[in-house]
Amino acid sequence: MTNNPQSSEKQQQSFKQAWGKLIAYCKPYLFAIIFALILAIFGTVFTIIGPEKLSDITDLIAEGMMGTMDIEAIGKIGLFLAVLYGLSFVFTYIQSFIMATITQRISKKLRNDISNKMDKLPLKYFDSTTHGDVLSRVTNDVDTIGQTLNQSIGSLVTAGVMFFGSLIMMFWINVPLALSAVSATVVGFVLMFLIISKSQKYFIRQQEDLGKINGHIEEMYSGHNVVKVYNGGQEATRTFDEINERLFTSAWKSQFMSGMMMPLMMFIGNLGYVVVCVVGAALVVKGSITFGVIVSFMVYIRLFTQPLAQLAQAATSLQATAAASKRVFEFLEEDELEDERHKTEVLVAKNVEGHVAFKNVQFGYMEDHLVIKDFSMNIQAGQKVAIVGPTGAGKTTLVNLLMRFYEVNRGEITIDGVPIQSITRENVHELFCMVLQDTWLFEGTIKENIIYNKADVTDEEVEAACKAVGLNHFIKTLPEGYNTLLNDKASLSVGQKQLLTIARAIVKKAPLLILDEATSSVDTRTEVLIQEAMDKLMVGKTSFVIAHRLSTIKNADVILVMKDGDVIESGSHEQLIAQQGFYADLYNSQFEDAS
Repeated sequence: MTNNPQSSEKQQQSFKQAWGKLIAYCKPYLFAIIFALILAIFGTVFTIIGPEKLSDITDLIAEGMMGTMDIEAIGKIGLFLAVLYGLSFVFTYIQSFIMATITQRISKKLRNDISNKMDKLPLKYFDSTTHGDVLSRVTNDVDTIGQTLNQSIGSLVTAGVMFFGSLIMMFWINVPLALSAVSATVVGFVLMFLIISKSQKYFIRQQEDLGKINGHIEEMYSGHNVVKVYNGGQEATRTFDEINERLFTSAWKSQFMSGMMMPLMMFIGNLGYVVVCVVGAALVVKGSITFGVIVSFMVYIRLFTQPLAQLAQAATSLQATAAASKRVFEFLEEDELEDERHKTEVLVAKNVEGHVAFKNVQFGYMEDHLVIKDFSMNIQAGQKVAIVGPTGAGKTTLVNLLMRFYEVNRGEITIDGVPIQSITRENVHELFCMVLQDTWLFEGTIKENIIYNKADVTDEEVEAACKAVGLNHFIKTLPEGYNTLLNDKASLSVGQKQLLTIARAIVKKAPLLILDEATSSVDTRTEVLIQEAMDKLMVGKTSFVIAHRLSTIKNADVILVMKDGDVIESGSHEQLIAQQGFYADLYNSQFEDAS
């Protein structure tokens, strides 16, 4: 299989771009990083000087064995070596401390930036990207970057200094012996660079496959019940096995090539020892060198070949980090929602009446395919508006536009005459309380879940909201009452979870209310109680109710019947039944199905 030059060039360009962005990101810490690396260089230089002095001690000992041992000279050199190695240790320790501190700060900043980025990304990004892939960027990719900055960068510098420093010292001491030692390690260089050039694509593929397998696991775990009900375990396992096999292949190849470096360098190092001993013995016999030179060269060979393995390991880590950086910065560079700091107009929730108007609204998730084609509607303050229609008619899309989860392609939506595009999204969200079909509860107490992100909520208000939805009695029976912790061990039914989210919406006291299939998960009796409570609580609020059970919205002030993105009928329940149109067919068909 031949290599594609264009593919190799593209990989090198991607590697440089990824590292360029990472270096630019680390710019505030560059001075500290450079200082740490300078300390590492000095610490390594002190280590390199040591073997040359060790040669002098060896020669003194050899001379002493033939005559008088110069203990004083040996002691001075020994003390000098102790100070030298001590300074090397201190410098290396300080360098490690600085790099560990900086690394954790950079990793923390990356996680914070990713978290902040999530709040700025449009909903369409998460619609097209698996949650597991995003999670993998926050965890695996950031950890990979942190480990490389902490370990590989320092290792790369010290290994480079050790390699070239040892090479210089060997040639300075004895050129013929140095040439012999270096010749034995040339093969190590060739194999190392060959392995590095081949392994980069596997590290990139490994990070991508890791993101895919995390995404698949997250989906299967969150939808575990559905997988079981539809006997989809075999298909889910098959898909997992395919992704896992690809991850195994890419991880095995990348780690195998990375793991080859250490045994290869050990072989090269041992070969260097043999060459030094044989050639060194010949030179000693000729009187060209002393026995101490052979001893120092034995140490220098270890110092010379050991960096090769470290350089190779650091190089593979740099490649893995380049792949991780590419994924992280791709996420950080995604198109964000419009910066709205320039918007000064504010709608205060307590002063909003709730008059909502749609004016010739058009919208499509794809530009060439409109979901909402030309929608206009005036909704008076305090009205209860029901939105019905078949699946895919655009009901939820209409609510998403109202909440500014998506922006309209054309037209305008106003609240009390103010276009929602002229105020911030946060301001729009403050005006709404929302209950979705899918419940969302976090690990915390019942009370914390109900007052979520709202300040100055009294215990009486929380209890009143739970009474309104018929949940107060159940909560009182719990050992800790409203302070009961909701976690994996808390056994709440789907209906009870939904009731908690409804109570959360009640506590918010926003002037506009959205119920998207809010009662679909509760039984008929509970549904009636919720409807009665909602009818009382929606007095004075403009409410939008999406429902497939048409029996639940008969008392709505206005019913909007949608089909293929258009409102084809509107009016009260009685008016629409009298028209004997699409709504009447939908309503009657539900009772026919029930019978």
